[in-house]
Amino acid sequence: MNQWEERIRRRMEDNAFMHYTHIEIQEVEQDRAVVALTVRPEHRNPFGMVHGGVLYTMADNAAGCAVHTDGRGYVTQNGQLHFLRPAREGTLRAEAAVRRRGRATALTQVDITDEGGRLLATGDFSFYCIAQEGGGKA
Repeated sequence: MNQWEERIRRRMEDNAFMHYTHIEIQEVEQDRAVVALTVRPEHRNPFGMVHGGVLYTMADNAAGCAVHTDGRGYVTQNGQLHFLRPAREGTLRAEAAVRRRGRATALTQVDITDEGGRLLATGDFSFYCIAQEGGGKA
């Protein structure tokens, strides 16, 4: 486990919603993170497809993991996700990368793919820094 993975895993231990939705951290490195979710019956909408809210939650969590690699505390400021194709089963991956990091905000790009590598959704999320490294306010 690398230094970023260890730091992010500790921070995400308190993320009850991530645990509730069964999202797991797969990879973390500086300014990049991948989370995964194995589709369960409760992730599907009435049409049998993975609910859009589940995909959005995956994207938000992947982006949050990526942005937190600088050691500061962030909250989601804005998120936009384009749903491109449905998923019904399998393991889905959300990969996020920081595109720009400023003093108070950070912008990330996220792609969600299925086991075959097909793009299911893509978007961007911005985050506002609420705490400097070590816990002080931004």
